Amino acid sequence: MDIKRWQQRLKAARGEVPADLVLGGARMANVYTGAWRQTDVAVFDGVIVGLGDYSGPRLDLSGRYLLPGLIDGHLHLESSMLTPRELARALLPLGTTTVVADPHEIANVWGAQGLDYLLDASEGLPLDILFLLPSCVPASPLETAGAQLEAVDLKPYVSHPRVLGLAEVMNFPGVVAGDRGLAEKIALFPHLPVDGHAPLLSGKGLNAYRLAGIGSDHECTQVSEAKEKLELGFHVMLREGSLAKNLADLLPVVTPATLPRLMLVTDDCHPEDILRNGHLNHLLRLAVSLGLDPLAAVTMATLNPAVYFQLPDRGAVAPGLAADLVVVEDLQTFRIDRVLKNGKVLVEEGRLTSGLELPPYTTPSPTMQVKMPELEAFSPPATGEKVKVIGLIPGQLLTEKRILPAPVREGRLAADPARDLLKLAVVERHRRTGNLGLGLVQGFGLKQGALASSVAHDSHNIVVVGADEADMLQAVEHLVKLKGGLAVVANGRVLADLPLPVAGLISPRPLEEVAAAYNQVQAAYRSLGGGLNDPFMALSFLALPVIPALKLTDLGLVDVNRFEVVPLFGED
Repeated sequence: MDIKRWQQRLKAARGEVPADLVLGGARMANVYTGAWRQTDVAVFDGVIVGLGDYSGPRLDLSGRYLLPGLIDGHLHLESSMLTPRELARALLPLGTTTVVADPHEIANVWGAQGLDYLLDASEGLPLDILFLLPSCVPASPLETAGAQLEAVDLKPYVSHPRVLGLAEVMNFPGVVAGDRGLAEKIALFPHLPVDGHAPLLSGKGLNAYRLAGIGSDHECTQVSEAKEKLELGFHVMLREGSLAKNLADLLPVVTPATLPRLMLVTDDCHPEDILRNGHLNHLLRLAVSLGLDPLAAVTMATLNPAVYFQLPDRGAVAPGLAADLVVVEDLQTFRIDRVLKNGKVLVEEGRLTSGLELPPYTTPSPTMQVKMPELEAFSPPATGEKVKVIGLIPGQLLTEKRILPAPVREGRLAADPARDLLKLAVVERHRRTGNLGLGLVQGFGLKQGALASSVAHDSHNIVVVGADEADMLQAVEHLVKLKGGLAVVANGRVLADLPLPVAGLISPRPLEEVAAAYNQVQAAYRSLGGGLNDPFMALSFLALPVIPALKLTDLGLVDVNRFEVVPLFGED
């Protein structure tokens, strides 16, 4: 502790020296008492020093509401497709002052180099980007990732000042079974948060998962599921992202008793959603429109994540806490007026102040190690009359297992756009193995062409869906040339693309440019007959073999409930 600095702050708190800034006239959210209070708030040396009557330069906020800075307790930075610098530029005007990021996306591509990149690139930004260490690199043994991180690889990062704990432990079957490697990772954080990821896990299996030391879950889709996890002591994160939209379904679990153990999180939020809807301010707006008390919603996006992640210096408006503050115009739209970070006004009238400068950071060189498949690999011989099909569920990461008559042409597996049966393939891109997993998916609605992406949770191989095998192959080839990204191809022509040269996941361009390119690839998809709201987000999760029921990896079709690769043909 700097004693002299502490003593000066005490003088300001006692009113013996003027505050650096007095915020006056606003109704302040007191998340400790669950009440609004009309009071002035004094800021000195970057912290809040007092509530009440203070002297100093005054900022009149009459008619406004003063909130603590918003904290997103579960965010994958890579899903924004923005570098840390550009993410800070995007989120601060939306009232977010702190995010807790799980870097397992880039770590599955680059390993420790990915962790180093994000830690270094996020240093010194006005948005606090804090991290949990990735627990699942790879996410499961049912796919090929670009790296492998064991407890010994994570240990050097445990003492980093911006590392808070262990990120979502996705291999919940491994945890329940007592996997030694997972146990060693959890043991690195005996008194720190360990996040969970256990969709539909219940009963004794959930008891075992909680016993292992898991403290939270963000995968609930049903009220009964959330209630069971709350009863066992989990902190439950109510998620509303670009694909998984669970907030409305889960709001009934919010009661005065459960409120302290609930958080609002975005998880995966794509650039055009950030630009169009906002971030946590959008979740506040949505929750209130669905009937939640505004102050309860604010508490779930401020105090609760601060308590869970052991961040005693933020999450409320009180003496001694960082002056991370958000001024909103009302409690219906949560339109942002001003944002203060460490006592400095960085956002005015919803815009970054002109003098704000963000430190630049050079990104590592892109890599893409792909052994290109032959065209015939997309049309294997048919070996049965029935085929397993991945069925999309709108607004969910969960999929259905459907058994349908196999679409066959000249003895080979074919796409059948008339039945919305499209080819789905995952091409390994890290080690030149030549692995290609092939399946069928229903729900994309393409009449022709193909979509491809190097964003494919969590190993991030290339995933491609299409009605035409030649277009699928060309889309993969185009992504290799781009060193990663998104592409739409039809009739042998690239209709639109979005280069993501940072690990095949991130663009160095500003939010507005990334969002514009993302809108273009989505428009190209719709021109081919598709009707999904966010097809690339849906596509990216079809390669994640830890969320039921059927998924596809470079090793083949995965029955997640059985946690094994299964044949494409046949009913088993």
